[in-house]
Amino acid sequence: MAKVPDLILCVDIGSTCIKAAQFFSAPNGDLVLEKFAYQEFTSDSEDSDDVDSLLHALSELIVSNQFDARATYVSVSGQSSFTRFIKVPAVSADKNKSREIIGYEAKQAIPFPLDEVVWDSQIISAGDDADVSEYDVLLAILKNEVAYPLVDCIENIGNEIKGIEVSATAAYNAARANNVGSEQCEMMLNIGGKFSSLIFLDGSNIFIRSIPIAGLTITQQIAKEFNISIPEAEELKRRHGFVALGGAYEEPDSEVAATVSKIVRNVMTRLHAEINRSINIYRASQGGRKPEKLYLSGGSSILAFTPRFFSEKLRIPVEYFNPFQVVTLDENIDQELLRDTAHLFSELIGLALNHIGHTPLSISLIPEPVRKQQLFKIKRPYFYATCIALLVYLGITYWTLVNQSGDIQMKQQKIERELAAKRKVSSSVQNAYNNFKSLEGEYSKITDMLKYRENWIVFFDRFQKLVPDNIWFSKISIDTKAKVERASAVKKKETTEVAPDPGMARSGFSFGAPDFSMAAQKKEELIPAKKWLNMEGYIFIEKGRDVKLQEANHAASRFSSGLQTSELFIETDPNLIQDDSIYDYNITEFRYSIELQKPINSKAFTDLIRKKAGDKSQQGKKD
Repeated sequence: MAKVPDLILCVDIGSTCIKAAQFFSAPNGDLVLEKFAYQEFTSDSEDSDDVDSLLHALSELIVSNQFDARATYVSVSGQSSFTRFIKVPAVSADKNKSREIIGYEAKQAIPFPLDEVVWDSQIISAGDDADVSEYDVLLAILKNEVAYPLVDCIENIGNEIKGIEVSATAAYNAARANNVGSEQCEMMLNIGGKFSSLIFLDGSNIFIRSIPIAGLTITQQIAKEFNISIPEAEELKRRHGFVALGGAYEEPDSEVAATVSKIVRNVMTRLHAEINRSINIYRASQGGRKPEKLYLSGGSSILAFTPRFFSEKLRIPVEYFNPFQVVTLDENIDQELLRDTAHLFSELIGLALNHIGHTPLSISLIPEPVRKQQLFKIKRPYFYATCIALLVYLGITYWTLVNQSGDIQMKQQKIERELAAKRKVSSSVQNAYNNFKSLEGEYSKITDMLKYRENWIVFFDRFQKLVPDNIWFSKISIDTKAKVERASAVKKKETTEVAPDPGMARSGFSFGAPDFSMAAQKKEELIPAKKWLNMEGYIFIEKGRDVKLQEANHAASRFSSGLQTSELFIETDPNLIQDDSIYDYNITEFRYSIELQKPINSKAFTDLIRKKAGDKSQQGKKD
């Protein structure tokens, strides 16, 4: 026997009776009926379903019979559920587009607002012609006022609703599984409590019509005839009810039985008229074939002589439908009770077959919110598994981080110690680097000075070439401005100036010792770049006194012109002063200033000489 999780519970809710059966799928694939039960409930209303009575009876049936299955499939008959057939244009092969078109047509075909019903559809057949312009579509409809309470009732007893469909579609699936209508057009008539369902099975074609003539119609006619209550009339129908044969057949001895049988025949005659009308509708609207056989099912179909009556009226074979050809019975089944209730099982077996997927019609009337909730329940284990995996991952991550935290702290402390030592080394290196850069700066200054160490030599070498042989200098200086004084002013300074040495004329020039005093240093620091060459000297004239001044002027002019035309000096007006009053013979004094092409700032050179002089002094002290 299959395990409990594989069990399914199928429930057919009729107008006055609820049937339930528990199935499971055997390992060889057979559908096995394990247990069944049914329970009647009463309702005096003909026009509407008594939902409260129905749900109470359903709950009591499932609980009292201790069905183990939790997955539940339900079929519903009565006025709250019905079917419609519509034709829709074959404008697109897209299922979503077809669904939109079917939805539009459903609004026209369903006699209730769509938000008040649950509906589903299925395309029955596109015909043999590939270029067919329209499809036949079956609509199954269930009122919300039945669907939602039904789902709540099933879930309140601990079961899970897996499917809801119309009783007629479930019976159709059972009939097709038993090869009804596979070769010829055949009908199946389910005579229930308040409604009768007529199903046409014609190959792949299907047509369903609900007829409001059934067992309750007979009961009401009996109650009216005998002026009794509905329960009393129901009891009278069951005790004496059969279909009167009519014609030359002898009536029963009991007047009550004779009256009841005539009432039954009258109702069946009305039902036969509706069957004939349905046949005409089917053949005209669906292009169906003429029915060749009729199968009976349903609680009111067991009235005596019912098959004989319809066989005489329709002139076709009539027999009871046996749905158990595709079902295996469990060894614990009460087969005697099953024989008495076999006519009630077509819908239950159709629901079970729909569960295992062996059905041509697949209708689901579960409300959309419930469907979404079920989908969430299906995904909920994966959601929980994901959450658990996430928690485990977070736990492992936290544990790993906690363990790594100690290692990280130890490594961090070690790194900080090493970093402190490196900082000390880095500080020492930085200090050394700063000292190096400082010395490098001084070295650069010195090397820059050394680059120009020959400038003075070159300058004065070129300058000497410009000096005539009869001119020598007593003083040469470079200053920020021209210094040319009168000869009379020169005489006043004779005590401070060095006497001219004729030997200097031959060497070309002479310098006094550099002044390294603090006053001179501060003064030099304040002096801008020097651009004037100031000269003082003498001109020697070998000729007589009479021509001395003329020759001296001529020599001075040549000297001045030579300086001005050289690239060392800027051409300026001569600024030369001569004084011949110092000597009486061949010597005359002069002073001359000329501007340099490139100004010279001698401070750096003086600093260098001062530093070198100081270093030599310190070295001499050490020695």
